[in-house]
Amino acid sequence: MISTRWLEARRESWRRLERLLERASRGGIRALSGDDLRELGLLYRQIGADLAAVRGDAASQHYADHLQRLLARAHHTIYSGERRPLSVAVRAFVVEYPRVFRDNLVPCVVSLAIFVAAGVVGAALTYQQPAFKTRILGAQMVETIDRREMWTHSIVAIKPVASSAIMTNNMTVALTAFASGISAGVGTLYMIALNGLLLGVIGMACALAGMSVPFWSFVAPHGSLELPAIILAGGAGLRLAQGILFPGTLPRKNSVATAGGRAVRLVLGCIPILIIAGVIEAFISPTDLRVGAKFAIASALFALLVSYLFWPAE
Repeated sequence: MISTRWLEARRESWRRLERLLERASRGGIRALSGDDLRELGLLYRQIGADLAAVRGDAASQHYADHLQRLLARAHHTIYSGERRPLSVAVRAFVVEYPRVFRDNLVPCVVSLAIFVAAGVVGAALTYQQPAFKTRILGAQMVETIDRREMWTHSIVAIKPVASSAIMTNNMTVALTAFASGISAGVGTLYMIALNGLLLGVIGMACALAGMSVPFWSFVAPHGSLELPAIILAGGAGLRLAQGILFPGTLPRKNSVATAGGRAVRLVLGCIPILIIAGVIEAFISPTDLRVGAKFAIASALFALLVSYLFWPAE
């Protein structure tokens, strides 16, 4: 038999679901924030379990009827498949994504710290043990650097193809860094550290060969967007790992679902950034444009990105 205490404890959840459904009914699903939508999904599942419980008690049949109607409304709201105009997608990137980034600032800062630390370690090992760069980069690339030649000239002749390949590679790295969060963050940490280490090794190898200016003038234009995007993807992976390792008061599966939803929103915003970076890497970075112009482009793009991510919310 269902106890009065149990019913009183569960009624607040039922009323909360009713209020969310009323808001969605008046203003559409867009009237609900991201947190509201996550709560709606959680309440939908919880009240489904409540319905199963009250159905087993003949004296609570009127509660079962009420919950059945409530769940039917929630199901229609969640799975109605409302079509959204393009302006909604634009707003999601222009307005909502900076909020998503700021909500996940801590894992993004951790991702940045790991990337920088790995870069410093790679540079230090290359400086102290020049043979280390051969183990990391391979003999062919090291020989090219030792001849003081850049390895990027071939990109200029096949710009469109190179741009597509670069975008695909960058997105693969970003999505892998994010998805590896499911390994409790081990895979994400490896991906972030590996990319930081490679940049540190190449940067120091070029410095020892007297090629710092050609190298960094190549990296800067696209790297001002590409590297932050990789770090953001790493932050998304760490956010997912946080949900797995530190569920707090939530059941672990609910914690993972909540963290995963936020992490997906964070990594999806990296895709337009990586597309722009891929175009720049193919059409601007390897060209003979003046070094000062390349660094100016990099500075402007990075300033725009930081301003966008930290722009005050509406």
